[in-house]
Amino acid sequence: MAACVAGESDQIASRDVSDGRAPARYQVVGIGNALVDVISHAPDDFLAKFELVKGSMALIETERAVELYRALGTAVEMSGGSAANTMCGVASLGGRAAYIGKVSADELGDVFGHDLHAVGVAFRPGEPSESVPTGRCIIVVTPDAQRTMNTYLGVSSLLRTEDLDEATIADGEVLYMEGYLFDRDDAKAAFRRAAEVAHANGRKVSLTLSDSFCVDRHRADFRALVRDQVDVLFGNDDEIVSLYEVDDLHAAMEIVRTECDLAAITVGAEGSYVVTRDDVVKVAAEPVDRVLDTTGAGDLYAAGFLYGLTTGESLERCAELGAIAASEVISHVGPRPLVELRTLIR
Repeated sequence: MAACVAGESDQIASRDVSDGRAPARYQVVGIGNALVDVISHAPDDFLAKFELVKGSMALIETERAVELYRALGTAVEMSGGSAANTMCGVASLGGRAAYIGKVSADELGDVFGHDLHAVGVAFRPGEPSESVPTGRCIIVVTPDAQRTMNTYLGVSSLLRTEDLDEATIADGEVLYMEGYLFDRDDAKAAFRRAAEVAHANGRKVSLTLSDSFCVDRHRADFRALVRDQVDVLFGNDDEIVSLYEVDDLHAAMEIVRTECDLAAITVGAEGSYVVTRDDVVKVAAEPVDRVLDTTGAGDLYAAGFLYGLTTGESLERCAELGAIAASEVISHVGPRPLVELRTLIR
């Protein structure tokens, strides 16, 4: 994998035709769980009553999804999913994005596809299922703005290599893969195949770790994927520490820089670290008057970072763009921007 480091090249410019390859149609192509988000505010007592771990992502079955949905009362419903949120962020910044995710031929599947097309993201669904419905994620936001996610994956988790649109993957400057999708062997095989297609076409491969509980479940596979096929790694401090089973972030950063060319690690209100083979740079968070909902903060940070990466910005500027995008989404309820992000970066 070609390194992207300070001192050698701290930016990735948009591809030109100097190597005989046509420019990429898309700046970023995302692969992830195609879900519809159901978002509601609730007190901490709600978490205790239903034995939910604050800040976590739990996989639930149909009966549990129905129980929580009924208990929430008023909620906002919109298409979601981590990588889909990121692709919508790229489009909001003015970038060209595509998304690969599996939905069924049902009402929520139609809503999901319509929402992506409405914001300018090309949607490449896999084969639908007649027996398994489109997935949905129930998000409980507590008064401290922490989000607790309860996810019914439905058909989204059944993505296989056969569902991949390889022509779209080949036509994206950066492939972005969502760690949440990594629970099934078929999905793991799809990830590896997608990375192979991207690299075979001279593209970059990125991965978001998604959740520390997700890392705990798949640590060995994630380590192998990062080491062998990932060029750009996204995660927060808890996820990186969990990945390398160390006690503090700085120890984790020392390891990740030996296994991956570039890592962008968020540390909440403190900002983020950009870690390369040669250097570690701290970038401040964008100030926010009031944090209402942290849902989608990491997703939008990745959107800003990847948009910068594919437009030739320095790595520090990439992190700044990530911070700007994240600051917008945490200032309101919901995981996607309410204003055009391109207007915030001019």
